[in-house]
Amino acid sequence: MTQNRTRREALRLAGLSATGLMLAACGVQGQKQTPAKPDAVQDYWAKQKKTGKVVFANWPEYMPEDKKPLEEFKKATGISYEYKEVIDENASFFGKVDPVLRAGQSLGYDIVVMTNGIQLQHMIELGYVVQLDQAKLPNFNANAGAKYKDRSYDPGNVYTVPYTSGITGIAYNTKYVKDDITSINALFDPKYKGRVGMMRDAQEIGNFGMFALGIDPEKSTQADWEKAGAKLKEQRDAGLVRKYYDQDYIDAVSKGDVWLTMAWSGDVFQRQLAGEPVKFVVPGEGGTIWTDNMLIPKGAANPIDAITLMDWFYKPEIAAELEEFIQFVTPVPAAHDILKEKVATLQGKEKTDLETLVNSPLIFPTEADYAKLRGYTQLTTKTEQVFNRIFQTVTQA
Repeated sequence: MTQNRTRREALRLAGLSATGLMLAACGVQGQKQTPAKPDAVQDYWAKQKKTGKVVFANWPEYMPEDKKPLEEFKKATGISYEYKEVIDENASFFGKVDPVLRAGQSLGYDIVVMTNGIQLQHMIELGYVVQLDQAKLPNFNANAGAKYKDRSYDPGNVYTVPYTSGITGIAYNTKYVKDDITSINALFDPKYKGRVGMMRDAQEIGNFGMFALGIDPEKSTQADWEKAGAKLKEQRDAGLVRKYYDQDYIDAVSKGDVWLTMAWSGDVFQRQLAGEPVKFVVPGEGGTIWTDNMLIPKGAANPIDAITLMDWFYKPEIAAELEEFIQFVTPVPAAHDILKEKVATLQGKEKTDLETLVNSPLIFPTEADYAKLRGYTQLTTKTEQVFNRIFQTVTQA
């Protein structure tokens, strides 16, 4: 179960991003397209036929090496699959697919997985994503957790369904931090001067600046961003922050280079499995929930087969198989009970590791934690540039 990995740089937004440059160059201002009328969506799906094949583009380490969930899908449905680990980072992936989709050409993929954030927003705004037929998602509708049917970036799951999810909270090394950290204010506490880690990503650090001021990022305005930016500048100028991190924060907190830091839940869980003295908490003021989402790109050759596979992952026993390998947060709560039952059949380290996963709030958040979680600020192409300027002024100084 122990996989030595870190959360990928899903939402790095540097300067005027390549995404923004491309959109500006082609005259697109990122206006959200009006969703197709229900009749048009029904007409689209009525014309589609099962082909017996699906091409799935995903991130590395998001499928067991033996491809068991996909093999079981093939056996149950007769649909063959091609599985490609071709997505390493959202902005670069969007940079590759934008000119293809803008030209009206097919990507050659029937399902792609993208994290909620500005690139996914652009995909939807530009009409690059097929609207889903909810009638073809019975497992999703029956088994997805309520939190995953109510996302601000895609209300009603018109375009996407979650593949896996995770939390941005605070990690701290219990060898050096003896207090029980519960508040985001710990990141702004002078007694940890020079021992605080913050994330470099604009949306991640922006959220935490807003949480510190009691602002909900999903409902925030430019005035809120300015206030949060000022709060984060005060933290920086007081010398509290040792470094603004992309990926390597988890090594820093494990070694004690920093004592507490913004962190992704999956990274911390891996270090806990390895026995390192790192604890994770969702601060009382709020934490971020991010989600890697499945979507069908415009021009997909096999949409019926694609939506069938998407729904397959919401069978609780399949979700449990994925959860045991991925070790982030599953959108299918019933997977928890299946894994609990499996624990009773195991022995030794395998039993101990799975028991740790089953009992971890990093993997199965409590309702109290879910209540504190918020998504990223929803940005258009225009507001993205303003937002980035505010928070990159903090991290790049």
